[in-house]
Amino acid sequence: MSAVVPVSPPAPAARGGQRWAWLPPLGSWKYYLLLALLGALVLGPLGGVTASYMNFSIGFFVGGQVLAGILGSTVTFGYGPEGKHGANYMQTAAASVAGMAGMGVLIQAMLWMGLPQPPVWQLVLFMGAIGMFGAGVGMLYTPILVDRLQLTFPSGLAVANILRALTDPVLLKRSVARLGMGVGLGLAGGLAGAKMAWLGVIELSTSTFGAGMLVGARIGIPALMAGLTGTALIPFFVSIGWLNEGAPFRKITFLIGLGLIMGAAILDIGRILLQALARWRAGVPAEAAAPQEAWKRTNTGRLLAWTLFWGGVVVWVGSTVLHQPVFFMGFAVLLVFVFTMVNGISLGISDSNPISSAFVVAVVLMAALGLQDATVGLMAGGILLVATSVAGDMQQDRSTGWRLGTPRTLQFRFQVLGLVVGAVLTVAFARLFMSAYPVLALDQTVMKAGEAPAQWASAMTFKFVGALRSLTEDKPYQRTAIWVGVGIGLVVQALRIALFENAAYRRWRTGSRGRQAADFVVDAMLLPSPYAYAFGTFLGLATSIWFAAGGVVASVADLVKQARGPAPGDEDLPADMSTVSLLGGGLIAGDALAALGLGVAGLLATVAG
Repeated sequence: MSAVVPVSPPAPAARGGQRWAWLPPLGSWKYYLLLALLGALVLGPLGGVTASYMNFSIGFFVGGQVLAGILGSTVTFGYGPEGKHGANYMQTAAASVAGMAGMGVLIQAMLWMGLPQPPVWQLVLFMGAIGMFGAGVGMLYTPILVDRLQLTFPSGLAVANILRALTDPVLLKRSVARLGMGVGLGLAGGLAGAKMAWLGVIELSTSTFGAGMLVGARIGIPALMAGLTGTALIPFFVSIGWLNEGAPFRKITFLIGLGLIMGAAILDIGRILLQALARWRAGVPAEAAAPQEAWKRTNTGRLLAWTLFWGGVVVWVGSTVLHQPVFFMGFAVLLVFVFTMVNGISLGISDSNPISSAFVVAVVLMAALGLQDATVGLMAGGILLVATSVAGDMQQDRSTGWRLGTPRTLQFRFQVLGLVVGAVLTVAFARLFMSAYPVLALDQTVMKAGEAPAQWASAMTFKFVGALRSLTEDKPYQRTAIWVGVGIGLVVQALRIALFENAAYRRWRTGSRGRQAADFVVDAMLLPSPYAYAFGTFLGLATSIWFAAGGVVASVADLVKQARGPAPGDEDLPADMSTVSLLGGGLIAGDALAALGLGVAGLLATVAG
């Protein structure tokens, strides 16, 4: 995976001790209780109401990691540099609460389709079980996605930089101006994009631009190429019946994109398994092949047992309590193992977790198996939606912990706590919004143009209901699109491995600037990474443009830095706290703050009105 941007390993233990004597002692039970209460019961619900509002009003929500990291570090600042771990625990719990709270769109979909709603306790039990299962699967894949492939996870990098900067005076002094500038620009851009029509037309996204800065042009340009190619292929897709006239290209290309990731992942994960098998046959212990630091160790046996247990609970609750077919509940659970890898790679590269795409693909695959019941499709697809969301948060949080050296077992426990609270708030916030705004229960898929409420677009719910209504009309071309993507992804990744791991080519590209430029063209344009290219198939062309623009800016800045050398004082900063990464992370953080402000202000205005 030569297109993956490498990140630096955790920095050594930070300096200094506890600053504020009135805080509970570091590492005591009161310390962990403080973190748990603040993360799960204060920061989590704050992010949860924002996620719910955004999903109902727009159709997507901003993850809670960055926002919770900023707010949490204001408390743990009193613990000195070691406070970064406490802030990381808090943001882990808070992000789990917020991510789960945004899943209330499943209940909205039930209302739109006129489906009977199970009792509250059944919904909470079902959502909680899926969350626990998703956390286990996400943790199982962490050694591959975070440790082995070393994916960037832009928001995870942003949180790590924020926590290091805001808890260590030395790092704060070196980085505050750059980080603060990024936050200010991100906040201004997020607010302006929502209030100024002309910025809305160009779909300004400071967080997308910031994510591009964190991954570079070798990832950003392939995404732009995918957007341009998708736009050019619209007439062809219409001519073969894969798209309706006037429909956006991503309505079909996202299926191809998921296939691209799956095809490339089949090859990459297969190579990892073959290497592990070779070591096993040679009698090389896993510890000797890949020694682990104490903070990174987890009990694999217990983690596997946890995952299998909660997977069984999901099937049991779905079949026994909610009276859904065992086969489709089990099929959805198995699909989680596939899409946790697929979505995790997408999230690690582009900061985008295509959870709604996983839902739609699950429905498409179940339709191919004969499913025609919308209720079953909603419940089974909901397993994919919630589990891939939780697993993505797990991997994002572990990428932050990888940079900080935060103990993974403790971080996992804080995530579990957040999932318990989040399962309750998912149903509570959904019921609150539905009762306060009856318009949310109106099915927008049957409304005429101009009839849909402008304030409550609910784009994610619209996509779900549209997929569920198509269960009575099988569309084989959707499965064909997935398989086309799998084939292309497998072939392209095989070609990339053969070329970029060839010793002669590696020697050749390290020569003149012309050769380096030629290598860039091959890597980013002629034979781009399927993982990076797939990002451009999920979203619109404008989003890909902003992502690529951020990547180009970062790459140009890196070239300038190489020519001039590091700025005075930068030697004190970790390798992944460069000017570009601080500005990019600040843009993501600022956009998250803008989303919070707009969400809370919009909710208060609606209540007042």
